[in-house]
Amino acid sequence: MGSPGEQAALSLLDQYSCGFMVSQVLFAACELGVFDLLAEAPEALGSDAVAARLGASSRGTELLLDTCVTLRLLQVETRGGKALYANTELSSTYLLRSSPRSQHHMLLYLARTTYLCWAHLAQAVREGRNQYPQAFGVPSDQLFSAIYRSEDEQLQFMRALQDIWSVQGRSVMAAFDLSPFPLICDLGGCSGALAKECVSLYPGCQVTVFDIPEVVQMARKHFPCPEEGRMGFQEGDFFRDRLPHADLYVLARVLHDWADDKCSQLLARVHQACKPGGGILVIESLLDADGRGPLTTQLYSLNMLVQTEGRERTPAQYQALLKAAGFRDIRCQTTGGVYDAILARKWCPPPPPLQPVTAGESQTP
Repeated sequence: MGSPGEQAALSLLDQYSCGFMVSQVLFAACELGVFDLLAEAPEALGSDAVAARLGASSRGTELLLDTCVTLRLLQVETRGGKALYANTELSSTYLLRSSPRSQHHMLLYLARTTYLCWAHLAQAVREGRNQYPQAFGVPSDQLFSAIYRSEDEQLQFMRALQDIWSVQGRSVMAAFDLSPFPLICDLGGCSGALAKECVSLYPGCQVTVFDIPEVVQMARKHFPCPEEGRMGFQEGDFFRDRLPHADLYVLARVLHDWADDKCSQLLARVHQACKPGGGILVIESLLDADGRGPLTTQLYSLNMLVQTEGRERTPAQYQALLKAAGFRDIRCQTTGGVYDAILARKWCPPPPPLQPVTAGESQTP
């Protein structure tokens, strides 16, 4: 037996080294439909019943269910010597497909795309570029080619973003009062999840979701738009095509995909399109000033290494990019969640001073 300090260190090391196993338990339970099955059952189920309904092995199902109990994803009670399983509040809220706050699709996206890239993290660190060639056999300079490698995978990613904004969207759209901006454009707005939050919060606003043609077509096909007339879609590439007219442009989880030069290029285009007095709202997960936290954002930044050409940034780094593009009055607002908001304005020249009226001149025509 080592010292208590040594035992604590080894315990922490074990916890870290098994982290990927914990993720896989969560991913597998979602993929198999464990939480949905238990939610639909009229009462708690034994492992044999769960296995039979899932078409899975009894041994594997029992091991998975018991591990989910330890992870507080499931609860168990014993009746007549038999273990019966049911969902916890956590799984009922975030893991059921039918829950309005479900993260089910995001977890499947992490399992099927992100996880495969992370198997090559060491190589990504050596090369300084994403691992799409190794993970999917697609070029590293085509950032969304792996995500959009099939219609099913594209739909999975779009639903994953829906999941994120179902729990984070309202707080970031309410971080600043956006009611002074009646016409809003969500650049790279995907399925319109943030746009829906926006029109819900600000009844006087109209929102245009601007994204590439295949995304817009998928959004129109799979994501109903109950706010027809107050929000709509427009096809285009924000690096090349003319941006829609707007009082406010939203960039949510966009800048972190790109290196500084691409961010500067995009922000310059937004500034050029922006009306004087208009603004830009950047929504990102922000690093601490020294870049050494919070841990979740650091992991997101490593994820940008293995999946994109970008990184997460500090508030000061985003402010520098915005200022270089010509934006002023830059304000950062934390939300208490994973994502925060930065609002900046395009300088509006003050009106010319009124000329003094000399004696005998009329002030009215």
